[in-house]
Amino acid sequence: MTDPEEVVVQAEEVVVQAEEVVSAEEAPAPAEIDAGPALAAELAGRLDKVEAQLAEFHRRSAHRESIIDRLHEENQRLHGGIGRIILEPVVTDLIRLYDQLDREVRRLAADGQDPRLLRSFAEDIVQILDRCGIEVFSAEPGDLFDRDRHRPLAGVPCDEESQHNTVAEVVAFGFLERETGRIRRPVQARVHQYSFTVR
Repeated sequence: MTDPEEVVVQAEEVVVQAEEVVSAEEAPAPAEIDAGPALAAELAGRLDKVEAQLAEFHRRSAHRESIIDRLHEENQRLHGGIGRIILEPVVTDLIRLYDQLDREVRRLAADGQDPRLLRSFAEDIVQILDRCGIEVFSAEPGDLFDRDRHRPLAGVPCDEESQHNTVAEVVAFGFLERETGRIRRPVQARVHQYSFTVR
């Protein structure tokens, strides 16, 4: 591998020799008149070598920079992956806690009691999950059943064929990873089922 300082020293030597040739050409001595073209050719050859070494040095520098950039990107990905691995059990427990609070909020509301305090705790957990890169999503009654985003807990009989395989009721919200789009848990729902009878 060529040291950049060596290349610079060689370039300076070539420049000094070139200056000597120019000064010799300005006042050529009779004995040196025949040596001028040979010396110029030698200097041109040495300059070509210096240029080639500089070009190789720049090529290696660019290659080294591309390797550094790639390693930095890999390091960032690994760092993000480690963070997700560390947060995994915390996120799992937060989802479970959110489900428990949500069920209790629904029970209190059904009993005619005030669920606002527990609802505020559930909303705090949603914010914490959001900071961990997890988004809460849901479905609306009447939405078409989506196998990737919904998990059917039970079938609900319906009288209209148009309601077949649509969401009847959301039992629990779903969670997905914002960065990857991976669904951590689908929406848990009851799904309309139309009874097709042969007539």
